[in-house]
This record gives sequence, C-alpha cells and structure tokens, in this order.
Amino acid sequence: MLKPSLQLRLGQQLTMTPQLQQAIRLLQLPALELQAHIRELLESNVMLEPTEEGEGTGVFEAIPEITAEQPPPAEHERERERESAQESTVEVLDEGWGEQSVGPAEAPWSGGDDDERQQEYADSAGQSLQEHLLWQLEVAKLGPRELAIARAIVDAISDDGYITESLDEIANTLRPEVECDAAEVEAVLAGVQALDPAGIGARSVGECIELQLRQLDPATPGFGTAIEIARHHLELVAERELSLLRRELRATEEEITCALALVRSCHPRPGSTVSTGASEYVVPDVFVRRTDHGWAVEINAATLPRVRLNSSYASLIGRNASHATMRAQLQEARWLLKSLEIRHETLIKVARSIVERQQAFLEHGDEHMRPMILKDIAEAVSMHESTISRVTSGKYMHTPRGVFELRYFFSSQVEGADGSGTSSTAIRAKIKKLVKEEDAEAPLSDGRIAELLSGEGIPVARRTVAKYREAMGIAPSNERKRAGLKQM
Repeated sequence: MLKPSLQLRLGQQLTMTPQLQQAIRLLQLPALELQAHIRELLESNVMLEPTEEGEGTGVFEAIPEITAEQPPPAEHERERERESAQESTVEVLDEGWGEQSVGPAEAPWSGGDDDERQQEYADSAGQSLQEHLLWQLEVAKLGPRELAIARAIVDAISDDGYITESLDEIANTLRPEVECDAAEVEAVLAGVQALDPAGIGARSVGECIELQLRQLDPATPGFGTAIEIARHHLELVAERELSLLRRELRATEEEITCALALVRSCHPRPGSTVSTGASEYVVPDVFVRRTDHGWAVEINAATLPRVRLNSSYASLIGRNASHATMRAQLQEARWLLKSLEIRHETLIKVARSIVERQQAFLEHGDEHMRPMILKDIAEAVSMHESTISRVTSGKYMHTPRGVFELRYFFSSQVEGADGSGTSSTAIRAKIKKLVKEEDAEAPLSDGRIAELLSGEGIPVARRTVAKYREAMGIAPSNERKRAGLKQM
C-alpha cells in the first residue's frame, strides 16, 4: 500500500525573469510593431517620455546584458568589443546608441509632427467588393423588391467578380420573403452588371470581357470584331491560333490586330481591382551600402524608438510607501530601456556578421550567395541559435540589390566535388540563368541542367533541379518549347 511522504531534492533550473521575457519579446518584434508597442507604453508609464527631434536615438543608463548571474560588463570588456568591431571588414555607422545623458524634459510631449507623419503614411482598410457594390445599390433608385434581389445577386459574386450561383439558386435564396423566378433575377442582374467596376457580375470570362467592351464607343476600330471574339473565340486567342481566328471571323489583319488589342486591355478578374485590405509596408531595419573602405552597416534611424527616462518624475520618488506604484513604473521603464539597447546591439552584431559572410552576393548577385545557417552566425556573435532566429524574423535589410528579409541570407548547402559547398539560393539563380539563356527551340531538360551544373563542380541530381525549377515557377522543357514555338 502506498503512503504519502515528503522528500527534499536539490536541483538547478533556468527561470525566465520578467526582464528576460521582455527582452526576448522586443527582440522578435518587427520595426512597425515595436513602434506601436512603444507608443502604448508612453501612454501608460509616466516614467517614459519621447525624445524630441534631433536629440539622438535614445537615452540609456549603463546596461548589462541579460545573462544568468553575470555582472555588468567592465570598461575593458567594452574596449575589447570596440577593438573587435574595428578588426571587422564591415564598418558600423552611427553606433552612438545610449551615449546621451539623462535630462529632464524641457517641454511636455505633444504628437505634433509625429502624428502628422503617422496620418500621412497611414492606410485605412479598403472596402471589400461586396461593400463597394452594396454602397452603389443604396444610392441607386431601386424599389424594395429589386433591391432585395440585387442584394442576393451581390452575395453570390466572388472576389474575382463572377456570379458563383445559377439564377434559379439565387431566386431560391429569396423565398419565402420574395417570390421571383430566374427571368426576374436576370433582369435585375443587368442593372448589377452596370455597376463599378466594369465587368462585374459576369457568368463567364467571355461575358466579363463583353461587359467591359460595351463601355467603349461602338465606333472604336475593331469593336465589333472584339465583341465576336469575346462571345465565341476566346479559346483560339488563348491558344494563339491567329490564322484560324482570322479564317473564322473572315476579318483583315488590321481588324484582328485592333480587336485583340481591345480584348487584351480588359481585366479578366474585375473584382480584384477593388481593395480588400490595408497595404502592408516593409520598413528596412538596416541599411547596407558601399563605402571607400568596403561595406558599411547602419541601423535605420527611423525605426529606432525615440524614448528616454523622465528624470523629472524619477527625482521626485522617495522611500514613502505611497510611491510604490511610481517606483514600479520606474523599474519597468529601466527594464524597457535595457531591453531596447540589447535589441539594438544584437541587431547590429547579426547584420554585420551576415554582411561579412555575404559580401560576394552584395557585389555579384544571387549566384555568389554563400551557404549559411543560424549556427554560423550564432557562433560568430556568441549567442544562441534561437536568439539569431528571433533577430532575423521580420527584420529587413536594404542593400544595393534590393530589400531582403534577414532570413533570405540563410540557405542550405550542397557539397561540391572539390569539397566546397554551394548555397541552394545560388543553385536556383544558376538554373534561372541557364533557362533564360537557352535556345527557345531546344530548351534544356532537367537532366541537361544537372549535367551543366555538375560540370561547374556542383553535383545536383535531376530531381533536385526539378524541385528548384518548380519552386521558381519555371515550366518544364516541353512546355517551354511549345510556348516558344507559338510565340514564333
């Protein structure tokens, strides 16, 4: 029979302190989400205040790294970090984070220019297609019965702008409130098809194009031929059977050319032209540019949180028990500033290490991308791989070759014949280049591409080439050959 008993055990356990949890959370936040988080804290914590324009990027006290039972870094350790940065082949610009002094606020904070800039770049969520159509119906002069039928038709329109249900099914959805038949629904449908955007409410691609063509002046050259093509001959246009199309329509070369120009000017998915959401903007966290001394890495000053400790309020806190809430906010403010500096320093270290390893890519392009994994950067900056994963998630680097997420620079490795490795990104770029330069009449097969890559010292299997080709959206050789012959 089992009896309850008490036992004492000794052990060690890693505890996630509130400071460490906050540092990890801020490290993972993208630039826009970090700015929104800082604005929320400025409203809730009186010990924080925003810095004014031109006062620097931020104000911090001496801040230790968040490690278990580790004292703040001594001055000689900071000097050693500066020396290691100087030895690096990549220069870091404007690394003055935390060098300002804490001072009282000279003026109360007001949104001012910041609020105006936020309104300038803010993008409100766009209307859905259904909302856009219903708004037009509300201002149209329709009776209650016609309006009810029109609403049912709008509900049956897909995001691309097409009717997804038959007219009989639409009529059934209105019963028993409204008794109608397919003929009456079709009569109301004609009015819905007159709404914006042109081509909405069509039951086929041909009808969609014809509705858009009906917006033109009938005297437009090629108008009648274009209507005929939309009704009966779109398949011939898709197959590029222009000779057969000319014979079917008994039209001249000039008429066919004008008609095809009108047809191709129409939008096959008119519903997609109506915005359904807010635009998403990518704000680079790091700028990389070429200098006289090599490559330079610079933090985007626009993404840096302009916040500091309000020393005016901090100096008023005493040891009185009534100040407990204020002391708690002061401690939270200091934790936030420590976490922000750690985020800044970590981002600088990781970005510099990435640029050091990918200089060939920056100078010559994707074909020269080096294989690199999280462990490589983690060992270079003496951090854990999970930390590197958080830093590179949702952070973007602006380079002379474009804006890339930091994760883009990490790729798997394919062992070469000489023992060296080639990045999978570089292999994709080489495959794309080979396909671009191939003979249109005799496109390269996956096996032939694998042979050419092997000749360059990159032993890649045919199925690997096929996988990379499909991932890039490149058609197989037989389809590329067919397309090339049709274009001729």
